[in-house]
Amino acid sequence: MKYKELKALSKENLEKKYEEAKIELIKLNSQVATGTTLKSPGQIKQLKKTIAKIKTLQKQNE
Repeated sequence: MKYKELKALSKENLEKKYEEAKIELIKLNSQVATGTTLKSPGQIKQLKKTIAKIKTLQKQNE
């Protein structure tokens, strides 16, 4: 997600997006660990960046 889109979300929605992204990252990492090829190899990198953006926004809002 883009930073502007995340910034427009409320705290509750931001927390939900964070949880969803973490769950998705866990699923993708488990697929890699079992040897399954991913549809999009860059998806893990993108999820990590999204999680970092969300955590940054959460820290700024405190």
